[in-house]
Amino acid sequence: MSARPEEQEAIDKLVKSNFPGAISNRELETKVAAILESKGFTPANTLLCTSLCCDELARNLEDDLNKVYGHNFNLGGLSGFPFAGNTGFGAMSAHVPDDGFCLLVHGPHVGISKDGVVGKVERSGIALVDNCCGSAIAASNYLKGITDGGAKITTKLQQFSDFQQGAVQELILPFGKRLNDADNRMKELPYALYDSQDILVRDIINGGKGGIKKGLALLSGIQINTGPDTQDYFHPLRFDYYDSDGNVVESMLESL
Repeated sequence: MSARPEEQEAIDKLVKSNFPGAISNRELETKVAAILESKGFTPANTLLCTSLCCDELARNLEDDLNKVYGHNFNLGGLSGFPFAGNTGFGAMSAHVPDDGFCLLVHGPHVGISKDGVVGKVERSGIALVDNCCGSAIAASNYLKGITDGGAKITTKLQQFSDFQQGAVQELILPFGKRLNDADNRMKELPYALYDSQDILVRDIINGGKGGIKKGLALLSGIQINTGPDTQDYFHPLRFDYYDSDGNVVESMLESL
């Protein structure tokens, strides 16, 4: 069921007032496809690669881009961190069509409820207005326990059964003061996570740049999830073009 026009207009204003620079997934998909087509990217010669959260809501953006480029290679895990790492990137690069391109899309996600609460979102079939992103919020609470002095001492440093969340908690540690000082912690949280992921993803690309074929486009930013009947949004923060030698030769961000 789609939202009535007035409901979509209301959520559009709500998202853009909280996340200036955000555009709808539909607009993003259209603009990205047109920009990349001018550089030779086509559905036939392009492999879509994503590093997005495990949450089913993060699939919305993948689904929109799958309509253009087909099935994607997945690098991501909890909170959108690229847990497949160098090995995953190397395998993905080998799957890019000969003389073809890769579109790599990454970023954390955050929910916004129809009442304007950042960090919450309505989900289909669930009465509870749920946390989004749950992994990010859990890591933020862990960090707050440290900065507020209330964290308990534990001998459990890493467990295989939850090692991704343990890594997210470690990777958010440098942002304790930034989050504590934020006017809205939930609004600042995805941007802090993004800054960590941006460094990691670009390092992975640099380490595997020998596997880039004709070129690679890196699109990254913040996914913004809304309720099941309204559009999702994306705040693009980077849209770089890498040549076949792995050098960033153009920022296409202003075109979005």
